[in-house]
Amino acid sequence: MQSRSYTNLLELASGNFPVMGRERERRKMPRVMTVPGSITELDDDQASSVASDNPSSLAMDRMIVVANQLPLKCKRRVDNKGWNFSYDEDSLLLRIKDGFPDDMEVLYVGSLTVDVDPIEQDDVAQVLLDRFGCVPTFLPPNLIEKYYDGFCKKQIWPLFHYMLPFSVEHGGRFDRSMWEAYVAANKLFSQKVIEVINPEDDFVWIHDYHLMVLPTFLRRRFNRLRMGFFLHSPFPSSEIYRTLPVREEILKALLNSDLIGFHTFDYARHFLSCCSRMFGLEYQSKRGYIGLDYYGRTVGIKIMPVGIHMGQIESVMKLADIEWRVEELKREFDGKTVFLGVDDMDVFKAINLKLLAMEQLLKTHPSWQGRAVLVQIANPVRGKGGIYLDEIQAEIQESCKRINNQFGKPGYQPIVYIDTSLGINERVAYYSIAECVVVTAVRDGLNLTPYEYIVCREGVSGSDSNEPKKSMLVVSEFIGCSPSLSGAIRVNPWNFEATAEGMNEAISMSEPEKQLRHEKHYRYVSTHNVGYWSKSFLQDMERTCANHFRKRCWGIGLGFGFRVVALDPNFRKLSIDNIVSAYIKAKNRAILLDYDGTVMPQNSIIKTPSREVISILNTLSGDNNNKVFIVSGRGRESLNKAFIPCKKLGIAAEHGYFMRWPGDLEWETCGRNHDFGWMQMAEPVMKLYTESTDGSSIETKESALVWQYRDADPVFGFAQAKEMLDHLESVLANEPVAVKSGQYIVEVKPQEASKGLVAEKIFKSMAESGKQADFVLCIGDDRSDEDMFEIIGNAISRNLLSVNTNVFACTVGQKPSKAKYYLDDTNEVIMMLENLAEATDSPVTSEDDESE
Repeated sequence: MQSRSYTNLLELASGNFPVMGRERERRKMPRVMTVPGSITELDDDQASSVASDNPSSLAMDRMIVVANQLPLKCKRRVDNKGWNFSYDEDSLLLRIKDGFPDDMEVLYVGSLTVDVDPIEQDDVAQVLLDRFGCVPTFLPPNLIEKYYDGFCKKQIWPLFHYMLPFSVEHGGRFDRSMWEAYVAANKLFSQKVIEVINPEDDFVWIHDYHLMVLPTFLRRRFNRLRMGFFLHSPFPSSEIYRTLPVREEILKALLNSDLIGFHTFDYARHFLSCCSRMFGLEYQSKRGYIGLDYYGRTVGIKIMPVGIHMGQIESVMKLADIEWRVEELKREFDGKTVFLGVDDMDVFKAINLKLLAMEQLLKTHPSWQGRAVLVQIANPVRGKGGIYLDEIQAEIQESCKRINNQFGKPGYQPIVYIDTSLGINERVAYYSIAECVVVTAVRDGLNLTPYEYIVCREGVSGSDSNEPKKSMLVVSEFIGCSPSLSGAIRVNPWNFEATAEGMNEAISMSEPEKQLRHEKHYRYVSTHNVGYWSKSFLQDMERTCANHFRKRCWGIGLGFGFRVVALDPNFRKLSIDNIVSAYIKAKNRAILLDYDGTVMPQNSIIKTPSREVISILNTLSGDNNNKVFIVSGRGRESLNKAFIPCKKLGIAAEHGYFMRWPGDLEWETCGRNHDFGWMQMAEPVMKLYTESTDGSSIETKESALVWQYRDADPVFGFAQAKEMLDHLESVLANEPVAVKSGQYIVEVKPQEASKGLVAEKIFKSMAESGKQADFVLCIGDDRSDEDMFEIIGNAISRNLLSVNTNVFACTVGQKPSKAKYYLDDTNEVIMMLENLAEATDSPVTSEDDESE
């Protein structure tokens, strides 16, 4: 049975999904039966996520690792009756359990490399679960073609490696049917996870670009699921990523994870830039941890490159046939200095650039002719071909032939080209005899070849060999492992002349220098192995998810717009029925309203209130039991003009520096300091940043200066705002002003101008007149409004309000706030105020008037 929670996802992705494969009739019973939560329960105090509020203590934590392929080797039996399965010892996924606690069970979910007949699938699934801890996802062949060979390899893979589909023949344009297949495949993976998951006790760790929308499927079903994602490929710059037609769907799906991991800071920086430019999300760094606040959830960003499995390589090196093979290769290359390249056959590994660099080395340093050899191992392409594959192979063959013809002689070939896949045993033998490994990839996620080479050159720990250990590396600055290898010679692979010089430097370096660089690299590789990486990721996932069961969670949104809103248990949506009931019972009411973003949409071009808003405010302020104030950062002239029809409305302008009480025509100045000489100091600084920041401007008020950058580039504007804040704080350190940042603004204002002080003054005035407020409504959307919420929170202890006062401090938008309530947007604010206006007594019949 298909879960109701997937319907909108499929409709969004494809309109009508093609039938990619028939469902199996037999289903394995899920460990935990769940029912999707209802969005209509948002205002219900009993509403919660699918998972219970308290984590179970009966079951041990378990890790469910989800990847495109299981860490298994599959082979049909000789008699064609059944299958032989074994662990793939080269699989990275198999080794990540080294970093987990010994008592943590690890379960793998993924597809197989072979097509299993539907009749055999149930039996195969049971065998793999019982013997290998694997849950296979059987993908129909027609789905694999569009999902893996199509969307993954022809659209995501090239784009994430900075190749745009300019040509239909190479890479191809965006194909909606391939995207639909990608979503359908991710849905199948999610169903397998749901079959076996215990959402309260399990962790889910999703791997790589094949499954980037899987987090949304799982988060939609389990709001509090502890879930991480690690991207093993590069993440492109925002300019490249934003060309993807489904950019928002994928980015929003990734943000449904709790922790997102990248190999390098560059990849993480590109991801954060996309979040900033597309969704306005800004990251925060606290105690070394980077996080994004996404609807009340903290999405952690993890930066750590993968390591290798030391034990596997060391065990291979101990084999007798390896020693024999090493000796054989030493005899073959006796008297030669061996450069080694080990690369997959694809356009991004830039094998031909390496060959050109070798050719340049032999030309510019003829002393190496007859002595230097490049052994290039090219692993066959995975999947159904690759972009530019025929051209690449032809170019490589031509280069090898040209270089060998020009510099070769009897007994010497400068290029040894091996175009077949070698197992780890054979690779270890080549690593052991190579003087230098050269990696010239123009873009690569990590590339573990240098790590494997370093370990092989160190040899087996505890061996009797006293030979000095040394290893040299020439690596592209564009690969993920480059930042970790500080002793390597980094090169721009596109400049093959510089690469040639780097190769010459590597093999000409003094022996002590080679040894020191090797020792430095080996210390890093041996301590930052795959177990260290997985342990660190698990610890960060636990830390990021620590508050899952302490918050109230709801799933909202349709399709890939789905997200979970996580709120403090005391932070809830303002109930109109509750506030109207309290309003009707109250005798003395204080209503404080922010303007922009509260009763006026923040991005509205028209900045004057609508007739509806004017009518509501007139009704509310016309009740003698009410004190209604607009409390804004705007200037008094613009506010006075906007609210001319509202004669009984109080206005606090420029954060309360100017106040006009209800019914008065005169403005009072609340600040004691009327010296604005500081403006002559602050304005030149702001002008300096305005000139260099396109889209920014300065607003000069009577008591304040505001620099706004709403129309500037968001990333550059944010950086300029941070620098300006520091600059202004330094320049104005001895002035009686406050420098604060807000939503796309930096403001300098007098210290005594504060919305919090406005609220305090209103409460005192009401108390002194014998009408202490027994109902307080305060609504705002900005950081400056938090001052009001803070004063209101302390008002009872300071005797500004009584313990019986009904207080409704409300922020606009679901975000961390000192307010206890929220409304989603200005439309809801106006609707709530309209309900209060309808419940308002006319001034003539109010109880206070009758008693007087």
